Amino acid sequence: MGLASQDNLQISGLTDNMDKKYKSLLRNRFQKDVDKNVLKYVASVPFDWRLYKYDIAGSIAHVNMLKKQQIIPEKDANLIVSGLKIIEKEIDKEQFDFKPELEDIHMNLENRLFEIIGNAAGTMHTARSRNDQVSLDMRLYLRDAIKNTVQLIKNLQHTVVEIADNNNSVVMPGYTHLQQAQPILFAHHLLAYFEMFQRDIERFQNSLQRVNILPLGSGAMAGITFQIDRDFLARELGFERVSNNSIDAVSDRDFVIEYEAAAAITMMHLSRLAEEIILWSSTEFGFVELDDSFTTSSSIMPQKKNPDVAELARAKTGRIYGNLISLLTIMKGLPLAYNRDLQEDKPGLFDTVDTLLASLEVFTSMIKTMKVNADRMLSVMSNTYILATDIADYLVEKGLPFREAHEVVSKIVYYAVSSGKNFEELSLEEYQRFSPIFDKNVYHITLESSLARRNMHGGTAPPQVKEAIIRAKQLVGKRQCKKNG
Repeated sequence: MGLASQDNLQISGLTDNMDKKYKSLLRNRFQKDVDKNVLKYVASVPFDWRLYKYDIAGSIAHVNMLKKQQIIPEKDANLIVSGLKIIEKEIDKEQFDFKPELEDIHMNLENRLFEIIGNAAGTMHTARSRNDQVSLDMRLYLRDAIKNTVQLIKNLQHTVVEIADNNNSVVMPGYTHLQQAQPILFAHHLLAYFEMFQRDIERFQNSLQRVNILPLGSGAMAGITFQIDRDFLARELGFERVSNNSIDAVSDRDFVIEYEAAAAITMMHLSRLAEEIILWSSTEFGFVELDDSFTTSSSIMPQKKNPDVAELARAKTGRIYGNLISLLTIMKGLPLAYNRDLQEDKPGLFDTVDTLLASLEVFTSMIKTMKVNADRMLSVMSNTYILATDIADYLVEKGLPFREAHEVVSKIVYYAVSSGKNFEELSLEEYQRFSPIFDKNVYHITLESSLARRNMHGGTAPPQVKEAIIRAKQLVGKRQCKKNG
């Protein structure tokens, strides 16, 4: 089952004469019709219609179980299954008339089933409540959402590895506090994001353990009086196990919160990358150039090439944070078991899934077409003091304690800045003013030597980065990564 999109939903207006079947299904307890404004307020079908495939799949499995257990007649079960398949085709072809007065996707489907097969439709809801039904739908939906999310993250990883591999000798300044710190390989920097995305994948995959639990059979909150077969339902619908507590099953939304939390972390990672792309593509940095198809111009300044995609990713991160906080706030004060508040779990979740998937997809294309300016990265380090740590390490190797070496190099930097010189322009005599242990080998400290000396697992030395690329390819599937050379 694929994820439905939000587009092309057809919903009828509210009718003066509410559907008779709706009254018989939900209004027998009351003497008055629901106020029209209340109908608009409580209707969830404008957004939960997206669950139709999952609701139909769950209903078919449920009816087959009822038939197997001889709880409903086989004839009725077969009619229901055929009717549900007709309805699914109607929705697929955008020929279904969603009615907000029927509140939600469940009642819309059941009402239409009555129209197609008659009274046999009345047996479909035997041994089931909308409470365990909607929990089932959400879990089925999230299984697909997780699968799609993980695949798109892997696609992004493929692209990150490809760019790293194709630029594995490019040197750039590494930053702390957004100040030049130490030289690193550009590939090493990109692979930091690969690691972030790998943790994201693991979080989503791990969350499946909590998603893939069958709630059906919990009823409204106390369980079912009929002798149903929950294990049969779990097998039919691909669940690993059944829920242990009927109250928890209908009131739990931890699995939704967990997806939204993982999505928020993933978007945070995308936002950090977006921020760097915005900086790197600026005139001041000039490290990368974004493809024209992922930028916009200004309405008044024709020279502009604005990184709108990256900027919007930063903003959409806040949107996903908001959806997570919204659901946490909804859940924080709910008594057991089901409360109508839980209806509000869906708009935020659907928005989070849509936003995250779209962001992952567009980011993959954007960075795949990004041009890397290696010469510019190299040039911005030519008149800086980015090798200061290496000079301090040089003194340590000659026997000076690191704190003393740090102080010596700090004074050298101050002197060089005041003199308008870089390290290469200082004479040996000038070095020795600050420490007599300096010798001509200080001039062997270069960008290349700095990289080469960090030759340990996780470091930025070229051999280590090449090994990291190999490991990354093995994780994401080597056949999908472009082999360098």
